[in-house]
Amino acid sequence: MTDSGSLLKAALWMTGAITAFSSMAVAGRMVSVELDTFELMLYRSLIGLGLVLAVGGAFGRLGEISRRQLGLHALRNVCHFTGQNLWFLALGLIPMAQVFALEFTSPIWVALLAPAILGERLTPTRALAAFIGFLGILLVARPNPAALEPGAMAAAAAAICFAGSALFTKRLTRSQSIVSILFWLTAMQTVLGLACAGIDGQIAWPSPAAWVPLTVIGLAGLTAHFCLTSALSVAPASIVMPLDFLRLPVIALVGMVLYDEPLDPMVLVGAAIILGANFLNLRGEVGRPRHAGQENRMAPRRTSR
Repeated sequence: MTDSGSLLKAALWMTGAITAFSSMAVAGRMVSVELDTFELMLYRSLIGLGLVLAVGGAFGRLGEISRRQLGLHALRNVCHFTGQNLWFLALGLIPMAQVFALEFTSPIWVALLAPAILGERLTPTRALAAFIGFLGILLVARPNPAALEPGAMAAAAAAICFAGSALFTKRLTRSQSIVSILFWLTAMQTVLGLACAGIDGQIAWPSPAAWVPLTVIGLAGLTAHFCLTSALSVAPASIVMPLDFLRLPVIALVGMVLYDEPLDPMVLVGAAIILGANFLNLRGEVGRPRHAGQENRMAPRRTSR
């Protein structure tokens, strides 16, 4: 049972995560008027790389950066780079609440992709959770076969890419430190951003005003995941997940106040169904017995300096 002190710490960490995720969404929409998503990701990655090197150097942890498993790092970062580009694209096309609701399907895709990437078994509970989550997706996106909404398709595809990124990250944590993972995340995505942004021979230089939201995006991206990881370290996922779900009503209110986006009840209903599917999957994971050897394989190993 989680004590009240741990609950308070988790709530505070998740407040930081919700603030960071929401700030990144608003800043992403602001800067999208003058930069395409590839250029946005290029500058975001450059800022993130500078932050990782500065903070890692200040704490003497740059020695943890390892060149082992570069192929796995590449797979992880291609997934994340693709998903993040699609996420920023969706932000400019559909209401922010709809983007966040579709993003919450990522854990369901993790359950479906885990057998192929991690060798885990697709249990009946996972399959049922995926089916329920799909019903939630239909309510949120309400696809029209005659005219498919590009923004909803981009957000849904982003969730799948984020799921792949999460699974590859899980494999990397068995032998890599967080500093190493973050370094290769920002370094590789800087290269990917440069290649994709420059494919047409033109890379827009941000205006002085654009550097403010770009810096917010770079800071918020690292801060959000640090806060989320910290919350999970002090409280179980069954408690952290509902707190993370508060991102949806928060961003819905932000969208309504800043951009006059309508507060769509069906998006909230569909998101609640998706959350229920995530809970069902989580309960199945808690109740599933694990062998001691499996636990040892899953535990991160200390990296050499």
